[in-house]
Amino acid sequence: MRCHRFVFPPAHIENVSGKLVFYQNEGNSTLVRDTGELASSVQTVAMFQIFDPEQTLVQTKLTYTWDFGNGEVIEGTEPVARYNYTESGNYTLRLQVGANMTKQEVPIAGDYSMDLKVLDAISKIEMERHSSYHVAENVSMFFHVDGSPPMWVCWQVVPDCRSMTPSVCTRSVLYSHMLRLNHTFASSGLHCLDISVQNDISSLHSSFSVYVGRGNTNLFFIMSCLAVLAATFSFIGIIACRPRHPNLLQVGLQITNVAHGLIRQHTVFLIYSSNCNRESQPLILRHGP
Repeated sequence: MRCHRFVFPPAHIENVSGKLVFYQNEGNSTLVRDTGELASSVQTVAMFQIFDPEQTLVQTKLTYTWDFGNGEVIEGTEPVARYNYTESGNYTLRLQVGANMTKQEVPIAGDYSMDLKVLDAISKIEMERHSSYHVAENVSMFFHVDGSPPMWVCWQVVPDCRSMTPSVCTRSVLYSHMLRLNHTFASSGLHCLDISVQNDISSLHSSFSVYVGRGNTNLFFIMSCLAVLAATFSFIGIIACRPRHPNLLQVGLQITNVAHGLIRQHTVFLIYSSNCNRESQPLILRHGP
């Protein structure tokens, strides 16, 4: 059984000096909360230890009044009080120490107070199951964590559930009870998701098994082919249904060809007319034999 001990600074209450020590059980271990932080719903032992090296108070019957700051008050003659904070929050513990003395003796009395912070220990990590996981798919995994924030998270995904390596885990801080992890699986098969969560008073480790499929590669190929065919038929439809306008260059070439044809016709006519005129002259006007 482990036992950790922390001593608060001496509290001088009139003629009495002492210290407050808080003990809490965690499993088979007995822990001392050395920062004034306690776990809720855990049996807590508060002890006031008197410094009396000269044994002057051995025969003195002291009374102790414990005020736990939430309306609960315990009185007794023992310097020990057992209590359980059921709800987290901030409390101020007050202790009054006194003794019934005769009129000739110096009265022994005093007050001691201390601020406490009660936190919920991390009790469980629950995973909200996803329908399916596939390779090369960025997925979000959600977890519910019971415990008082802030909480420090360390997680990693191990293919084929090989040995974990804490030094390579991804670290983050959680300020609520809902944890979201984003991850892209690079391979198919069985994977182990390892999560460690810690707050100021407790820690918890959990491991989850996740199966990753190969993905819908055939469906992706079919959808790609359908998209290509749809684009092709759309292009053909646009070309077929487009109104037809004559090409300006073709119109220009047709006009040029017509003009050249007219010119050739006129040239032939002029030549023919000239020849006809020469042949129609009277023979009398011709010179020579």
